[in-house]
Amino acid sequence: MKKIRDVKELENIKEMIYNSAKKYADHIAFIVKHQDGKSKTYENITYKSFLEQINSLGTKLYDMGFKNKRIAIVGRNRYEWALAHLTNLLGGIISIPLDKDLPIDELENSLIRSKADAIVFDEKQVEKIEEIKSRNNTNLIEYICMSKLAGYKDINTLKEEGNKLLEAGNKEYVSAKINDNEMNILLFTSGTTSKSKAVMLSQKNIASNVCAMQRVEGIYDTDSNLAFLPFHHIFGSTALIVMLACGVRTSFPDGLRYVAQNLKEYEVSIFVGVPLLIEAIYNKVEKEIEKQGKTKLINTATTISNGLLKLHIDIRRKIFKQVIDQLGGKMRFVISGGAPLDPRVQRGFNDLGIRMVQGYGLTETSPVICAENDFKTRTGSIGVPLDNVTVEIVNKDENGIGELRAKGPNVMLGYYENEEETARVLKDGWFYTGDLGYMDKDGFIFITGRQKDMIVLKNGKKVFPEELETLVNRIDLIEESMVFGMPDKIDKNDIKLSVKVVYNKDEVQEKYGDISEDEIRNIIWDRIKNEVNATVPRYKHIVNMILTDKELIKTTTKKVKRNEEMKIILKNA
Repeated sequence: MKKIRDVKELENIKEMIYNSAKKYADHIAFIVKHQDGKSKTYENITYKSFLEQINSLGTKLYDMGFKNKRIAIVGRNRYEWALAHLTNLLGGIISIPLDKDLPIDELENSLIRSKADAIVFDEKQVEKIEEIKSRNNTNLIEYICMSKLAGYKDINTLKEEGNKLLEAGNKEYVSAKINDNEMNILLFTSGTTSKSKAVMLSQKNIASNVCAMQRVEGIYDTDSNLAFLPFHHIFGSTALIVMLACGVRTSFPDGLRYVAQNLKEYEVSIFVGVPLLIEAIYNKVEKEIEKQGKTKLINTATTISNGLLKLHIDIRRKIFKQVIDQLGGKMRFVISGGAPLDPRVQRGFNDLGIRMVQGYGLTETSPVICAENDFKTRTGSIGVPLDNVTVEIVNKDENGIGELRAKGPNVMLGYYENEEETARVLKDGWFYTGDLGYMDKDGFIFITGRQKDMIVLKNGKKVFPEELETLVNRIDLIEESMVFGMPDKIDKNDIKLSVKVVYNKDEVQEKYGDISEDEIRNIIWDRIKNEVNATVPRYKHIVNMILTDKELIKTTTKKVKRNEEMKIILKNA
């Protein structure tokens, strides 16, 4: 059986966008919704038009003196964000995507550290921009708004001016040559444990990763994608380029509350997300089935359809049409990454006839290292290495668990102005991920947890908090949780496995009415003992619980900031 697809190997992102503009010229690249009060209109931007707009904006940026300069971008996912980022890349301008949720001091610090010359910003960020401008601590010489805003240059006006320059024969931007292997993207890691690091990526890094994914993942030019993952995160921005390379139509979400509505509105067929969101979507579907009293019926239908599937008869999407309609009706492919996914959720989607795969990677690897794909899947695993990436597991323990290291054209150039940290993780071309896992006999890789998060008990046993959190989070009264080791009050050398639980107020209210927090605590603690502790070895038993209704501190990609949470826990201990 053929294990990969034939995909033209392209060396940089400029080649990719030109290739798509030619191959999918009249296909819709982006749908942009314009809302004026209650009335809304939709603008369709074709692949040909997208490239024309890139060249118009880029020509103007060159005219303004930004050739070989650095331009930061900050804002929510929207068309202008994608346009600014791709314009930077196609002209060899260093693109610096920044997190819109950064506090003002951190945003300013990122602009200073990255030596940005200009910033493209969302009008919702204007207060931060005004403050940064007044402080005058950065190198910024230009502030460009994504919409028309008094006192600022804006993208649309710059595009129009650039188009006139193009018509007058200015071809400097269009004919710019790309150096595939030099830094073209400077991306800050989410910094869940310490000061964020700035990762230097080249166009070759990204392009090699995009091509490798195209060879194994079934993404088609008939697909419709909802760009939910934040573009300032490598998973979001590389996923955007994958969609553009495949001729997919991309739309933008109106916010977390409107995901279900947007899935239907844009007839979304492909969705890339983090487990927290994907699991929330699945749990909502499951709850609706339960509410309608159809759980038993669905379970029976699943057994029958899975039996027929073994005979190569696939009726899943027909018999589960009503369930799929809750997800917009067109959903066929879900990709999860960024954190471990509950295997139960993955099986659930696949049982419905919605293909779901899990991938794994880091900012430093552009990002994908491994993924399940059209040819190789194993629920619970992160799949197999991409065809141009080599993965090894080193320093294994007695169970075959060791650190993952990767080598390939997707591995970063290094950390910006941080040789010490670069040397720590990059050795002889190998990138040491800091993640622990093992490989099964068929080459599938399973992640057990982060090296720095692993809890080592007094008896030497190792516990990976992610494994227990998956089990705890299955309890319907629990919104989220964090498992940690708490120093024993009597024996300071021992650690007690503990969990901080965020309970779901609505779920508690619906099931038990108005009850006290002590009653909630007792109910949840009993369920942890019966549904978690009873299913794991004794040394993994959770013996202490902290209860709260306040959300855990997270990065914008929904990873829990364990260090920040531990500071609060220890302070209150």
